[in-house]
Amino acid sequence: MDPCLLGSVNLTRFVQKPFTDEAYFDWETFNEVVSIFTRMLDNVVEINGLPIEQQRNEILRKRRHGMGFLGLGSAMTMLRMKYGSDESLEFTEKVSKEMALTGWRESLALSKEKGPAPILTEDFTVTKEMLKKRPEMLDDGYKIGDSVKGSVLHAKYSRYMQQIGTEDPELSEKLAEIGARFTHHTSIAPTGTISLSIGNNVSNGIEPSFAHHYFRNVIREQKKTKEKVDVYSFELLSYIDKINPNADIEAEAGTENALPDYFITAEDILPRQHVDVQGASQKWIDSSISKTANVPTEFEFEEFKDIYLYAHEKGLKGCTTFRFNPEAFQGVLVKEKDLENTMYTLCS
Repeated sequence: MDPCLLGSVNLTRFVQKPFTDEAYFDWETFNEVVSIFTRMLDNVVEINGLPIEQQRNEILRKRRHGMGFLGLGSAMTMLRMKYGSDESLEFTEKVSKEMALTGWRESLALSKEKGPAPILTEDFTVTKEMLKKRPEMLDDGYKIGDSVKGSVLHAKYSRYMQQIGTEDPELSEKLAEIGARFTHHTSIAPTGTISLSIGNNVSNGIEPSFAHHYFRNVIREQKKTKEKVDVYSFELLSYIDKINPNADIEAEAGTENALPDYFITAEDILPRQHVDVQGASQKWIDSSISKTANVPTEFEFEEFKDIYLYAHEKGLKGCTTFRFNPEAFQGVLVKEKDLENTMYTLCS
């Protein structure tokens, strides 16, 4: 019964000179924030306040947390990238990789200061199943019944940690010797509420922006009907503020106030591109990723099925799709053109 300790970094905060030819991502500051945030999440373990004893025991034994990010899609737009393009995949992988490597380096430093996660100091008995799944243990001289330290199993024989080791062999050796401060470090949550509230409507988690202008169906206290509220994406507001105060999402392409072509939204992205972005990140995320691949209403079943096969080929841990159904839609986020096709009625 693993507790859920999550935290997210707002990627838009590291984009410098947005929407210009000189736009860049401040990797140095990003890594500094990840280091500090890693320590903060580790501190939260001490004040977890979990109600069930098994949960408290579990979080103190493994000390796992899930650091992720929000605003990936918004940051791409600010960097003049199209979500799903080759350069956006490279950016996604680098963000995930830097977060992972920086976090595990901080884990080693924390372990030296405060000690490793207790589970990594425990001894485990080598089993037949263990050797079947990790045949390299046989090459290293292990046999059934031998004792192996948790830190060694974690750092040397976890497929994910082996990947960390290919990037930083010395770090891997030290983690096997000393033990990491925590067993897991990364997870990308949906972040819907915090993206809107503290992120000023940056894109959710690993997602692109749903739309640059849409409505939220908000339930007000002591009211039975939902209220329709206008919402604008962070990148649109930022573009209006920094580049063109007269920018108009309805303006015809090529006209003075039209948005650049890299201002795309979830429905502009092919389902396979959604999977590609998740795949670029998954390689460096040791827990789960919340991701939705939007598919057109008229999408054929065979094509729909292929999305899941493609996701499996990419090694994803999970895949979720969303197809708009105009006859039954009652979502929280609604676009004007969807309202025209749905039987659902909003009350102002």
